[in-house]
Amino acid sequence: MGVFDSAKDAAEATGKKIGEFADDTKERIGDKVDEAKADAEVKKAEGDVRKAEAERDATEAKNEYKEKLRD
Repeated sequence: MGVFDSAKDAAEATGKKIGEFADDTKERIGDKVDEAKADAEVKKAEGDVRKAEAERDATEAKNEYKEKLRD
C-alpha cells in the first residue's frame, strides 16, 4: 500500500501544481488585458486633448482674423 499511497500523493501534488499554473496563467492574461485597456484609454484621452487643442487654435485663428477685419 505504501507505493500506491506515494503515487496517489504525487498525482495529487501534480494536479494541484497544474491547477495553480492554470490559475496563474489566467491571471497573467487578465493583467495584460487590463494593461492594454488602460493604454487604449490613455491614447484616446491623448487624442481628445489634441483635438481640443486643434479646435482651440482654430477658434483663436478665426477670432484673430475677425479682429483684423474690424480694424
